[in-house]
Amino acid sequence: MRSSKIERKTSETSISLSLNLDDSSRGTVNSGNAFLDHMLDLFQVHGGFRLDLSCQGDTAIDMHHSMEDIGIVLGQALVECLGDKKGIERYGFYFVPMDEALSRVCIDFSNRIGFVWNVDLPAAVAGGIEASMFEHFFKTVCENARMNLHVELFYGSDNHHCLESIFKAFARAVAMAVAPSRNVKGVPSSKGVL
Repeated sequence: MRSSKIERKTSETSISLSLNLDDSSRGTVNSGNAFLDHMLDLFQVHGGFRLDLSCQGDTAIDMHHSMEDIGIVLGQALVECLGDKKGIERYGFYFVPMDEALSRVCIDFSNRIGFVWNVDLPAAVAGGIEASMFEHFFKTVCENARMNLHVELFYGSDNHHCLESIFKAFARAVAMAVAPSRNVKGVPSSKGVL
């Protein structure tokens, strides 16, 4: 089983996160914000993963520290789950329509950091969270997972639908990338190491 459990405690947050890439049973997500809980639940359900998350953060200020630290531990958990990455597809991409919204997410578990966010959300706030925080969240996941992550929103008029499309596409792209490779049995790189 490719699984990881990480705990992170700072003066701003206390987080426990476990991720299992090979268990599709539904975990419990408590981020401190119901909308973010919904988005992270979409990640586990549509990725076919089990995610258990408990975060106590300084949400009386805002969600910045909680989202940043959840992004850190989620990225670290992906690294631990994948190890040397032998036998995985490595690349993943997915388009997801959600009513009037359409997004695409492309990833490469390359051990190199590359982040592109071509997303213009239609409103300044989503679920009580500043819309700009979602870029910061995905950038933090990308940096800590040491991956290439390209996120594009082609169109959409409702923040909930736009972000739901993005989280589902991210989940499916991760699922594709971590799946057993059809062709490569070792490390999926001509260099022999990632």
